[in-house]
Amino acid sequence: MHKTRGFTLIELIIVCVIIGILASIGVPTFQKARERVLDNEAKANLKLIIAAEKIYRMENATYYGSANVNNLNTNLRLALPTAGKWTYIANGTVSNACAQAQRNGNDSRFWSMTNAQEEPVLSACAATTP
Repeated sequence: MHKTRGFTLIELIIVCVIIGILASIGVPTFQKARERVLDNEAKANLKLIIAAEKIYRMENATYYGSANVNNLNTNLRLALPTAGKWTYIANGTVSNACAQAQRNGNDSRFWSMTNAQEEPVLSACAATTP
């Protein structure tokens, strides 16, 4: 009697095909979820910047002027990441606050929000007054 141990070539090929099918379904779903998480990070930080600018306006009677993330962290008392997936910029005037988040790297997503908006939008800030 001859006993064989191990798997046949057909069994290994079937397992590889099944793994390939599962990976082809899972990878795009993972990429979409990752993009949603990154967008939510930018939107949350934009809301934080606008809220900090409103507080700054209450204290100083004007919105904070143009600034990069380092100045925002210092003058608006925020703790935004200085290096990462997004670059944050604020453009404030006497009557309007605008915060922008631009994606670093090949994907140049650009979220913006003004003090008159409830939610960030996927575009540049418009010069509006409340």
